[in-house]
Amino acid sequence: MDLKELLIYTFFGMVQGFTEPIPVSSSGHLVIVQYFMGIEVKDLNFEVLVNFASLLAVLLVYKNDLYELIKNTFAYLSTRKEEYKSDFMFSVYLVLATIPVAVLGILFEEMIGEHLKGIQQVGFALLATAVALYLIRNLKGYKGDKRLTVKDAVVVGFAQAVALIPGISRSGATIVACMALGMKQDTALRFSFFLYIPVSLGTFLLSIGDIAGSSNFSEMALPYAGAFIASLIFSYFSLKWFMGIMKRGNLGYFALYCLVAGLFIVFYF
Repeated sequence: MDLKELLIYTFFGMVQGFTEPIPVSSSGHLVIVQYFMGIEVKDLNFEVLVNFASLLAVLLVYKNDLYELIKNTFAYLSTRKEEYKSDFMFSVYLVLATIPVAVLGILFEEMIGEHLKGIQQVGFALLATAVALYLIRNLKGYKGDKRLTVKDAVVVGFAQAVALIPGISRSGATIVACMALGMKQDTALRFSFFLYIPVSLGTFLLSIGDIAGSSNFSEMALPYAGAFIASLIFSYFSLKWFMGIMKRGNLGYFALYCLVAGLFIVFYF
């Protein structure tokens, strides 16, 4: 086992984990870090595993909310009681919002991987993220869970699909869309991160056979484990930190960070 490889993968897991929940693009930051280190990790198994670790962090943070949502969704299906309807519709909207990224991801995954992972493209994508975050930085919202519509789900779903481009933050794109549609901050957060669950889970389940059957899986088991654990821990604390920031309405700081990082990349490289 190569100690250097273990440290590199663990570090990349830390970067992915910390940047996944916050609106600065984890995929973009991995491209940036790899560029500065002169290391290119073309390892889809790594990406799948660290994203699954971030998913587990989301599940841990939102475990009580998810339990209530699932329980009430099935309760509505069996009883049709009005008290459970809002949670049932919330689940329906999550399914609808997942469709765009699933379809567009299948259609354009190869093209994105080949043409949109350059350092310059990431810089421009960060600038776009900065503008979007700045525009919604002071919005408070008025829509709670019970006031969501099909239109809201579709718009947020396409926003998540845009985040297939490295440098466009998934959480940033979906939260910007949610806030622009008038959602309250807590509803925007829940919808955004609940929307991450089916995408990440689906990707993991589709890839688990490839991961287990990989020819170098045994020699990469420890680096993978290091990246997975790092991503899980950093995703958990980053998400908790970001939830506090959302409550205080400090998204302008992320807009400033993305602006500075994007300008540096665009003009320096």
